[in-house]
Formats: sequence, C-alpha cells, structure tokens
Amino acid sequence: MTTEIQTLKQKTLTVRDLLLNNKDQIQAALPRHMTVDRMIRVAFTSINLTPKLLDCSPRSLLAAVMQAAQLGLEPGILGMVYLVPFKEQVQLIIGYKGLLRLARNSREISTIFAQTVYAKDLFHYQFGTDPKIVHEPAAGDRGAPIYYYAVCRLKDGGVQFEVMSHREIEEHRNRYSRAAKQGPWVTEFDEMAKKTVLRRLCKVLPASIELQTAVALDERAEVQLPQDLPDVLNEPEPASEKPSLDTLAQPAGQGTLA
Repeated sequence: MTTEIQTLKQKTLTVRDLLLNNKDQIQAALPRHMTVDRMIRVAFTSINLTPKLLDCSPRSLLAAVMQAAQLGLEPGILGMVYLVPFKEQVQLIIGYKGLLRLARNSREISTIFAQTVYAKDLFHYQFGTDPKIVHEPAAGDRGAPIYYYAVCRLKDGGVQFEVMSHREIEEHRNRYSRAAKQGPWVTEFDEMAKKTVLRRLCKVLPASIELQTAVALDERAEVQLPQDLPDVLNEPEPASEKPSLDTLAQPAGQGTLA
C-alpha cells in the first residue's frame, strides 16, 4: 500500500470516527423526519464526490454537517446544500433548492418560486402602487436569458417579488463572488442566477431562523469569509481578525450584500 493511499485511508477513518463519536449531537440537531445514519451517509457521499474535503480540518467538516443538520438540509446531489473545501476549511453552500425548501417551511409563506425570462418571452413588470409581473414564455426557441425573478405569495394574500436583469446578475457575481470564473457560476449559471434573486427576496420576507441563517451563511460563503459554523467540540479557536461582511468590498455609501 502506497503512502498516498495510507494517508487517504487514515483521513477517512479520522472523519468517520469524528462523525460517529458525535452522532448524539448530530441527531439532536436534526428534524424528526431525518436520521443521523442517513446524514452521515450523505456526508460521506459528498466526500466521495469531492475527495478534497478530506484535506480540510475534520473539525470543520463536522461543523458543516452539524449546520446542515440544524437547517434540516441534506448535503449532496439533491441540490439542497453542498460541502465545499476552501483553504483547509469546509464551507456550507446553500443550494437554490435548499433556499426554496426553507422558505416554503415558513408558516407565513404560501408559494415561492424563481423563473428565468428569455429574450423571446413576453415579459413586463412594474413597481409603484400596483406592482405586478406578467410573463408568458415563448413557444419553441426562447432566445437567451435576459431577466431572473423570484415571487412569493404570503398566506395573507400579499405578494412580493424581486427582478434582476442578466447584466445585474453578472455585476453581482463579478463584484461579490471570489469564484466568479469557476465552479457553479460557470457550469450552472442559470441556477446561481435564480438563487441570487431568490436570496435577495428572502431577505425581505417574514422568515424562519433557519432561512435567515441560510441566507447569511450563503452570503459569507460567496465572498469566502469564515462562516462561524457550530463547534460541538467546545474547544477554543485561536483568535483572529475576521473582516465584516457589511464592509467587505463596499464603497462608501453602499449597503450590505443583495
């Protein structure tokens, strides 16, 4: 057995032992419909798909799994949430489907969705005293994407929506994302665009703690800031300066991330 294979096996065993030794804490964080055995299993599926996770701190991997458990989202191929290696730490990237699920769990939200508008679609929106969106998809070839929008209908009958042009999405990506030229912004632009406009809408909705947490985590991951994930080991971390999300890359007069 080569040294490289031995090292990989040892890292895998270390992560397995850490997760198994903290099964009770993970189970306590999970909603009733999810089991700790499945959560650990899908965590290892993520590791198999992204072996570089084993190069990260095992403690940060446990923290990411714990945070996913608290949100009630499974990491992996379902698109709810992803475990992503970054500078020897594991970050939690909230997927478009994960945001939708958390928003739909709110007792005050009836319907929420996001859509892509193409050049040949009939599309009109207006704000003011009578805000509305009209969108009729074209038949056949719809052309290139030109707008993205997210709509939420509240249970009291109210409707809220956000609209961003393709250019605004690109400007947002180029300004805030440290991975604008790689990863899902290249391979899954449409999903990332819908997530961006949906996340902007979620920030103004009556939201659960889980949805508010997911939005904040996703914003911090986008600009590659520490996410301060839960530490079930209760061991002190070395003190370090952590830049503020509100001030990072913000010219004077600008607000927080959209």
